[in-house]
Amino acid sequence: MKKTNAMRILESMGIAYEVVSYSWDEEHLDAVHASMMAGLSPQQVYKTIVMQDSDNQIFVFCLPAEFSVSLKKARELTQSRDLELIKLDALQSITGYIRGGCSPLGMKRHFPTFIEEVAQLEPYIFVSAGQRGLQLKIRPDDLVLAANAQFADFT
Repeated sequence: MKKTNAMRILESMGIAYEVVSYSWDEEHLDAVHASMMAGLSPQQVYKTIVMQDSDNQIFVFCLPAEFSVSLKKARELTQSRDLELIKLDALQSITGYIRGGCSPLGMKRHFPTFIEEVAQLEPYIFVSAGQRGLQLKIRPDDLVLAANAQFADFT
């Protein structure tokens, strides 16, 4: 298996992880479907949502597959007047990743990154490895460290 940027970052930091692969298709790129295909609990599979505020600042939110970002809480957290999802056609140019393979690790640049605080209740969570069909099993505290992120309540 070819290593992704996310895997190389974890290895360079000495952070343990496991890779879980699954079948994917263009019609079902969402995290809930990924969790089903990988045989994982959707409470442990975390999706990566990238948003932009009115000042063009980019923010990354990592949350369980079945959860949604509360715009009110996210605006308070980021001290932004508005927040909106970045357009899908801009995702790759901003992050280096495509939909269905966007990892909170190894983006083109570091953006403020928030991991939903419920992750702390799990021994491990799964995040995209930066490629469709690959998930990384990682301890939540290790993800916060590797992504230079913070736990927050934004759902």
